[in-house]
Amino acid sequence: MVFETRPGYWDADRIGPGAPPIRTKKGWLLIYHGVKRTSAGPIYRLGVVLFDLKDPAVLIGRSREPILSPTEYYERVGDVPNVVFTTGAILEKNGEVKIYYGACDTSICLATAHIDDLLSLCKKKEIEAL
Repeated sequence: MVFETRPGYWDADRIGPGAPPIRTKKGWLLIYHGVKRTSAGPIYRLGVVLFDLKDPAVLIGRSREPILSPTEYYERVGDVPNVVFTTGAILEKNGEVKIYYGACDTSICLATAHIDDLLSLCKKKEIEAL
C-alpha cells in the first residue's frame, strides 16, 4: 500500500487512481479521486499525490484540498450525481497539464492546470500535519 484514505478529509471514504502518473523532475505526479460520504450522498473529487522517482512506492507529498470538485451542473446532476473522476492527463511542453475527466457518468470534460501549481500542492509538511 502506498497511501490510504484520510478520516475527516475530502478523500475520507474511498480513493482510486486515475490517469497514469506523470513523470516530473520532482517525482511521479498522480491525479487520483477521493470520496467523502455526506448526508446528501457521496461526493467524488480529484486530488494529487507525488511519489519518489527512484522508488514510486515512497510518498513525497499529497494535496490537502481537492484540485477539482463537482460544481458545474453537468458535474452534479446525471446518472451518478456529484462525481468527477480522471481518466487521462497530458503534460504539455509549456507546463500545462490537460486533465480529462468524467462527470456524473454522463459527460467527458477537460480541465487544465500548470504542473508547478499541482506540484506545489504536494508538500511533505502536509503529510506530517496529518
